[in-house]
Amino acid sequence: MAINLQKGQRQAINAPKFTIGLGWDANSSSTGSSFDLDASIFILGENKKILSDHHFVFYNNLLSPDGSVEHTGDNLTGDGGGDDEQIKIDLSKIDGQATEICVVVTIHEADSRRQNFGQVRNSYVRVFDSTTNEVLLKYELEEDFSIETAVEFGRIYKRNDEWKFEAVGAGMKGGLQDYLNKYN
Repeated sequence: MAINLQKGQRQAINAPKFTIGLGWDANSSSTGSSFDLDASIFILGENKKILSDHHFVFYNNLLSPDGSVEHTGDNLTGDGGGDDEQIKIDLSKIDGQATEICVVVTIHEADSRRQNFGQVRNSYVRVFDSTTNEVLLKYELEEDFSIETAVEFGRIYKRNDEWKFEAVGAGMKGGLQDYLNKYN
C-alpha cells in the first residue's frame, strides 16, 4: 500500500528500480495559451552541485551518462488522467559520486504565456516499483504557488548507503533558470 507523504516527510525507497510519475492538471486556459509543464532531474554530488551537464536529465537529454535515469519523453499538454511524465530510475547503475536526485517541474515559456503554478491543480509525484507497478509512495502538492513558475516536487537522497525520498514542495519564481543557477 502506498505511503502518502506530507511536505517535509521522508521515506526509504526499498526498490533498486523504480519509476517517478508526475501528474498535474492546468486550470481552464485563463491565459489564452496552453500549458506545457516539464519534468527535469538534477543528479547531484556531495557538494549539492550537478555532476556534469549530462547529469541534467530533461526532454532534450533523456538519459543520464550511466543509464541510471531515463526521462520517458515530453508531454506537451498534460491532458488526460494518470502520469503526465515519467522518469525511470535504476539505482544499481547510478554514478558512485551521486548523492541526490532532485525532481523539478517547470512551466515552459511561463513568462511569455503569463502562467504560474497557481493555475495548476492536482499536482503530484509518485514513486512506484518498475517491476510490480506497486505504488511505494505519493506526495500531492496542496500549496498554492501563485507566483512560482518552477517547483521542486521532491528529492531522492543517499544517507548511510540507503536511498530515501523527501517530499519537498518548494517553488521558485525564475523558472528552470533558477534551478540551473542553484545546481551549477
